[in-house]
Amino acid sequence: MSLSHIALSSGRSIELTELRMSTTYGGMLEGYPCRRINDMKASGLLRQAEREFSFAPVHLVPPTREYPDQTGGAFGPVEVLPSVTCIGVFVSTAVNPELDAVLHRSVLIVAWFQATPEIPSGQDADPALRGIRWDELAQDYER
Repeated sequence: MSLSHIALSSGRSIELTELRMSTTYGGMLEGYPCRRINDMKASGLLRQAEREFSFAPVHLVPPTREYPDQTGGAFGPVEVLPSVTCIGVFVSTAVNPELDAVLHRSVLIVAWFQATPEIPSGQDADPALRGIRWDELAQDYER
């Protein structure tokens, strides 16, 4: 059973089979969101996905960054990422058309940031998430 289906821009349909969400800035005790902090947040999310899902390739969707206040402190201007971090396990039909469609599937672990704690679905999913280059990034496996 899948949590949702997403229609990629390429036309491929992918299924979300597992999803982990957390708040982007949870536990941040000092400072403010800035480029340096956000770069660490993005790379940390990627490393977490690689650690927790080492059985498949991992892809980080580059997050959008907003600059609500050009003033800032010692670390530069305020820069804000979307408020929810996500790591999802996605599956689809095999990438290699020569593989038996009954026996093979493809998998990709995707890490991304989104504004709300909602499960992405259909063609309403974030355009950056729908733009994943599945055929280049996913890995085929035998069921």
